[in-house]
Amino acid sequence: MGLLTAVSLLVLLVSQIGVAVEIAPLYSEGVWPGFRGPNGSGHAQAQDLPVEWNEKKNVRWKTAIHDLGWSSPVVWGQQVWLTTATANGKSLYAICVDRSTGQIVHDRKLFDVANPAFRHAANSYASCTPAIEEGRVYLHFGSEGTACLETLTGQVIWSRRDLPCDHFRGPGSSPLLWGKYLFLCFDGFDQQYTVALDKTTGKTLWRADRDLDFGTDDGDFKKAYGTPSIVMVNGQSLLISPGAAATMAYEPETGKEIWRVRHGGFNVAAPPQAALGLVFLCTGDGGDKLLAIRPDGQGELREAHRVWQTNKGVPARSAPLIVGDLLFMTSDKAVLSCLDARTGQMIWQQRMEGNTWASPILADGKLYFCNQEGATFVIAPTRQFQKLATNHLNDGCNATPAAAGKSLFLRTKTHLYCLEKP
Repeated sequence: MGLLTAVSLLVLLVSQIGVAVEIAPLYSEGVWPGFRGPNGSGHAQAQDLPVEWNEKKNVRWKTAIHDLGWSSPVVWGQQVWLTTATANGKSLYAICVDRSTGQIVHDRKLFDVANPAFRHAANSYASCTPAIEEGRVYLHFGSEGTACLETLTGQVIWSRRDLPCDHFRGPGSSPLLWGKYLFLCFDGFDQQYTVALDKTTGKTLWRADRDLDFGTDDGDFKKAYGTPSIVMVNGQSLLISPGAAATMAYEPETGKEIWRVRHGGFNVAAPPQAALGLVFLCTGDGGDKLLAIRPDGQGELREAHRVWQTNKGVPARSAPLIVGDLLFMTSDKAVLSCLDARTGQMIWQQRMEGNTWASPILADGKLYFCNQEGATFVIAPTRQFQKLATNHLNDGCNATPAAAGKSLFLRTKTHLYCLEKP
């Protein structure tokens, strides 16, 4: 299997307003290397996935995952990795599951925590999705620790426990791999910064503090849980890092700030999305809006770079998904929306059952939305609402699905499933 075989041509998207946005290359269909897949867009190269399933139908295997964690699975070769933690946060684990059989290959305690910080009941101490590449997997638990493991043996190559942050309600930002860099975001009650580590050694290459006037001394309004994205804008690579009150774009090699856009909000969780010459930002609690901007400026981006915004059905937790010129999203209350991605015009909305925090993915030409109550809605990515199936498992998902090869991987609150056609 050509694990690092990328699609030979980068996807070049040019909007009507002339901004060239070049997204990261896609990997082969057999991998799912980080949060929301190969380039953070939620697009999978998987094919021939099941449309319908239940506890007995189209389940290749089902494996219990001990303790508590909302991190999504990542997939490479014959391995599926994820994290978990005890409910009290005193033990933090990395788990590797055999992709073919569902058997647990590695179950390694990475960190002991003598005095865990507070977490909200809705969060876990293992909510950050790993990042994986050939031979190495990177596990992140916020300020409690980050570790790089050798995937074959599960042995620790390096670890860091000296990146401080009071998450206050628990960690949630996932690491991002790019070239020699491992990017991490720490947006806490007390301090807010983005850091780049050398993925080989774990050493800090740069740190960029968010020098923002939040307009308050209450650190609860300074928190965020966002994962950054790498986007090329007119030939320049940008690390776009979402935070409370504002999103920053940095030069990824140096941490130099290129631009920022102020949007309000806190608890921002969705990674920025890029398509059609635009970058799409969800602004979290308090902001309650989805913002489409032109990412080609410098300094503080003002109204001239804001193309559209909406506050209808915008999620506080999950990320939007762009398919062609359509943008799909689900609110926390499972209101599914389809918008024109160029203009923000609402095309359709549909209320589904339950509550949704997991982000949707596009795989095998279909949209998969998972709720917290055990249902997954399979939707056609079209301008007319078309539900293809509603599937139920015994427990619900806070984790975003992964898709690789011919398999769909769902992590519920208690188990990891591999769903395949017979």
